[in-house]
Amino acid sequence: MKHLKIRALCEGALMVALAQVLSYLKLLELPQGGSITIGMLPILFYCCRWGLKEGLLASFAYGLLQLIFDGAYAWGWTSMLLDYIVAFSVLGFAGLFAGKKNGIFLGTVVGCALRFVVHFISGVTIYRIYEPTELFNTTFANPYLYSAIYNGSYVFIDMAICLVIFAVLYRPLNKYFMGKDLIRA
Repeated sequence: MKHLKIRALCEGALMVALAQVLSYLKLLELPQGGSITIGMLPILFYCCRWGLKEGLLASFAYGLLQLIFDGAYAWGWTSMLLDYIVAFSVLGFAGLFAGKKNGIFLGTVVGCALRFVVHFISGVTIYRIYEPTELFNTTFANPYLYSAIYNGSYVFIDMAICLVIFAVLYRPLNKYFMGKDLIRA
C-alpha cells in the first residue's frame, strides 16, 4: 500500500511539472489573462487516474505554480485566490470519475466547467471595473455576459482540445486512464 502512495506522489509531481511546461505553449493569449493551452491535460489525466484526494492536491500545486510563474494578471489577493488557486484546484474534481468507464471525459467536462464557474465569478466580482469594454469587436456593458464570454472563450476551447486528445488516446491508453495498471493492495 505504501508503494502506491509513493507512486501517486511521484506521478503527481511529474504531471504537475509537465502541465506547467505545457502551459507555456500558448495557442492564444487574451489581454486580461487567460490563454488557450493544453496545460490542464496532464492534471486531468492524473485526477481521473488517482481519484479525488490526490487530484485535488495535484491541482492545487498546479494552481500555485500558475500563480507564481504566470500571476501577472492578478488584482490583489482575491484575484490570486480565485483566478489561480481555486480555479485550478477545482480541476481535481475530475477525480470523482476515477476508475469509471469514460471517466476521463466526464471528469474533463466537470473539472473544466468548475474552473469556468470560478473564473466567471472572478470576472463578475473582481474584473467588472473593465465594463463597459470591448471584446471580439463587441462592446459589453453587462459584466455577467462579458465574464461568461471572456472566460468561456478560453476555458471551453481548452476543454475541447483536451477531450479531442483524450479521445485519440483513449483506446491505446485505456488501462492507464482507468488505473488498471495499478496493483491495489
